[in-house]
Amino acid sequence: MPPFNTSHPSPVTFLLMGIPGLEHLHVWIGIPFCSMYVVAVVGNVSILAVVKAEQSLHEPMFFFLCMLSVTDLVLSTSTLPRMLCLFWLGVHDIAFDVCLAQMFFIHSFTAMESGFFLAMAFDRYVAICHPLHHTTILTHARITIMSIIVVIRGVAFFSPHPILLKQLPYCRSRIIAHTYCEFMAVVKLACMDIGATKSYSLSMASIIGSCDAILIAVSYAFILRSVFRLPSREASFKALGTCGSHVCVILVFYSTAGFSIFTHRFGKNVPAHVHIFIANMYLLVPPFLNPIVYGVRTKKIREHVIRTLMVKVA
Repeated sequence: MPPFNTSHPSPVTFLLMGIPGLEHLHVWIGIPFCSMYVVAVVGNVSILAVVKAEQSLHEPMFFFLCMLSVTDLVLSTSTLPRMLCLFWLGVHDIAFDVCLAQMFFIHSFTAMESGFFLAMAFDRYVAICHPLHHTTILTHARITIMSIIVVIRGVAFFSPHPILLKQLPYCRSRIIAHTYCEFMAVVKLACMDIGATKSYSLSMASIIGSCDAILIAVSYAFILRSVFRLPSREASFKALGTCGSHVCVILVFYSTAGFSIFTHRFGKNVPAHVHIFIANMYLLVPPFLNPIVYGVRTKKIREHVIRTLMVKVA
């Protein structure tokens, strides 16, 4: 391998290392990762197809679910195929511009994922706490505006990332100690002071993630208060089961993403393979779980899929 020690503003390629210390397990790690990716693609595409085909599902909750599914498809597809090429085929090199494009999709769509989790939590809050005003509060126009805001926020706050990296000179090793082009892993390779650049990235991720997480927690606190006031115990348990599964998916997303963010800032003693493995989880697990939790466990979607399968079998 030729040494990469000269300074170039725009290097031709980077080399993805994978998971440091676990290179001998890459082939085996790729198997569950690939399985989760297949489930994520099939599940999210199925949700999009079912909601489009079934007129009764044209409601705020399912519109937000479709947007979440599109976000999951982009997130998983921007990382998993390239990661599997690394794990199974040993393809380490990645073009600089491709690396920047992957970085943009990962960070901007992660912010969108967080935003759509918040939008869905607000939808559930209105549906459970103010059921008589649900359709008047969440009109199609307001849903569209909320969705546009989520998308613009993700693009606006994280499009500077590839632009900043494009301007930096690189004189250190071109080896990225990661499975994908994460901003913090790439910016470390620059041969200039990157303190302000790192602070911007960590601040944006922390502010967006913490604000969304706090608002989601507040929404579910009001939801739980309303659920416990339901006169029927059976209805309370049913609502708790639904909310519990939603909260579990949200906790997986924010706990893993938060771990990755705070490890960059404070976790100097966290082993690299632990950090990188968990950093993969917030890109893989939510797209895998969302179709199961929001799709299979949703009665209307489940019934439509069963009816479709029965018609095809008959």
